[in-house]
Amino acid sequence: MWIVIQIVAPVFLIIGLGWTIRRIGLVDDVFFQQTNKLVFYVCLPLLLIYKIGTADFSASFNIRLILATAGATGCCFLLAYLYGMRRGYSAPVLGAFCQGSFRGNLAYIGLAIVYNAYGNPGLARAGILLGFLVPVLNFFAILALTLPGQQQCIRYGKIARRMGTNPLILSSLVGICWSFFHLPMPVVLDRSLSIAGGMTLPLALLAIGGNFSMARLRGDLTTAGLATVIKLLVLPMVTACFLFLLGVTGLDYAIGLLMAGAPAAVATYIMACRMGGDGRLAGTIVVMSTGASALSYTLILLYLHATTLAR
Repeated sequence: MWIVIQIVAPVFLIIGLGWTIRRIGLVDDVFFQQTNKLVFYVCLPLLLIYKIGTADFSASFNIRLILATAGATGCCFLLAYLYGMRRGYSAPVLGAFCQGSFRGNLAYIGLAIVYNAYGNPGLARAGILLGFLVPVLNFFAILALTLPGQQQCIRYGKIARRMGTNPLILSSLVGICWSFFHLPMPVVLDRSLSIAGGMTLPLALLAIGGNFSMARLRGDLTTAGLATVIKLLVLPMVTACFLFLLGVTGLDYAIGLLMAGAPAAVATYIMACRMGGDGRLAGTIVVMSTGASALSYTLILLYLHATTLAR
């Protein structure tokens, strides 16, 4: 239990620090908005290029892990969508509920938990997985927000452009190519990327804390709670089944579960507001799942620790 606390607590303490800094007025909301952009467009892409590019691609790449996590994501999308349809949710509510049930904050919280638990080897594997999962998550997120209303046609060209310009996808592809072709990493570039990468996860967690607002915890708490349960418990369990069926074991199995257990991404709120979804419900799901993920991650890590000891 103490080992698990040492993994989970630092991540959420830094998130809490970001929240505290904003509450006491040391910095304003604009600072955290700019920090979030800095992390997303600069710091995180540099970290992914560095960690993936310097990793052994043949040892870090696992197609079965990618297929298992993508398949589990698709299953939870379908489960949430069919449930919402059966309950008669309105189009905006259904879109926000469905998206919040499967789209996780892999880049900020997922990577931080994996790094705390398994260090650089785990971070490199999780980074490669992230590069392949981001397009899958974006595709299903757009479907979740466009299918319910049916008043918007799905513009596949727009989806392709959005994915093709996503900095996380582009940086992951650069890192994968660098690793696959065994390109040399000059010392100056290696040390520069190491410094830039070192500030990424702390800034990302501070930004999450700074943007965390209990004021968003409102509206239909029952629906938001159900989406949170699907995201934090059902999706990891479905992922575990897929991983087992495809024979994924060891470190890759743990990474698959930890990435699946990430709370709802802040992007779900942004996309819901922009694409006609229920922004208030989406914001509630983000806040609720982020807070509850401290407990769910503890349970997942206890399970992983117990199964490791059993072997």
